[in-house]
Amino acid sequence: MKALIFAAGLGERMRPLTDHTPKPLLPVAGKPLIEWHLQRLAAHGVREVVINTSWLAEQFPQQLSDGSRWGVRLHFIHEGPVPLETGGGMFNALSLLGDAPFIAVNGDIWSDFDFAQLPALPTGQAHLVMVNNPEHHPRGDFILDRDGQLHDDGDAPRLTFSGIGVYHPALLQGWQAVIGEADGSAQTPPRFKLAPLLRAAMTRNAVSAQHHAGRWTDVGTPQRLQQLDAQLREMGS
Repeated sequence: MKALIFAAGLGERMRPLTDHTPKPLLPVAGKPLIEWHLQRLAAHGVREVVINTSWLAEQFPQQLSDGSRWGVRLHFIHEGPVPLETGGGMFNALSLLGDAPFIAVNGDIWSDFDFAQLPALPTGQAHLVMVNNPEHHPRGDFILDRDGQLHDDGDAPRLTFSGIGVYHPALLQGWQAVIGEADGSAQTPPRFKLAPLLRAAMTRNAVSAQHHAGRWTDVGTPQRLQQLDAQLREMGS
């Protein structure tokens, strides 16, 4: 199985830390955020990883090289000065990811989730890892039912999408019909969000999920990065 790491964000909420460093390359407990992902993916047996880039893109190959130190082969795909969003970024990377299901991970999260718990083949078009709602996102994203299916509608308590999932390329087939004339969708390569495609697939019961009750952080602010760094250093000591 191959993997995609989303690393093309501009990191605007993390400034001034991201003025000179892309957010996935910011250090936490002595190594860049993205390196934690590469180590866990390699331990799971992933041997090829695609990294999409935009802001300060040249720093990724400079710091990560070819990936051989983790036993993986890295492919860098530059999206230009304006990121393609999650849907456009995934669509743009399909030529490198191939026709089989693949893992996708947000480059600006940290988690102790074991990738070995992911299904090699999702029962539908996607399988997402959900976590308890953090303080900064109390409403959550989706509803996980007892059968392991995700729903966008309903009154049941919601969980938060962790930014970790397994996707079948079929999820992106016919994306234009779902996205419509959203800003950026007509450009080449197109720019669009992934969430509308996931919600459309949920109406077909084509998105499964699992709940991860372990550690997870959305490193969206300098404060949360500092807190995570302190927590990991304390655990390591």
